[in-house]
Amino acid sequence: MENLRILNKKDIKKILIKLKEQFKAEVDLDYVFLKNKDYKIFLISKDVAKIDLSELRVDRVGLYFCKIEKNGIRLSIEGSQLIGDKAKKNVIKLNKEQMKEWLAGENISIKGNFDEFVIIKYEDDFLGSGRCSNNTVYNYVPKSRRLKVV
Repeated sequence: MENLRILNKKDIKKILIKLKEQFKAEVDLDYVFLKNKDYKIFLISKDVAKIDLSELRVDRVGLYFCKIEKNGIRLSIEGSQLIGDKAKKNVIKLNKEQMKEWLAGENISIKGNFDEFVIIKYEDDFLGSGRCSNNTVYNYVPKSRRLKVV
């Protein structure tokens, strides 16, 4: 796991504090946090300690949770699903037409005073996160995960 670094409790606490500031989300994530050189955070069960990884060549492990950006935390789709129910701030609810645009990978025009990363929600589903600026939410969903027909 040469490309991944296991985060200590202090580093994990910084991430949890940032989540609380950014989303007003009180979360208790009982996982091992790993960070790669691109500041992407992955979560994995604490049971990973039972496995001898020294003989393995591992590039990725666990669930991609978020990326630490200079202006906040950008949650992955799965990251938004993990903390979305607990978030009380910076959650944008889409209508059906906006949801279709989002799933197709398009940016969304919104009304609201947001200027940071936000969680995207449609009804009871969390669809990921995006950067909001000038009444537009910029879509970071990778092309491979976008839907061609919605």
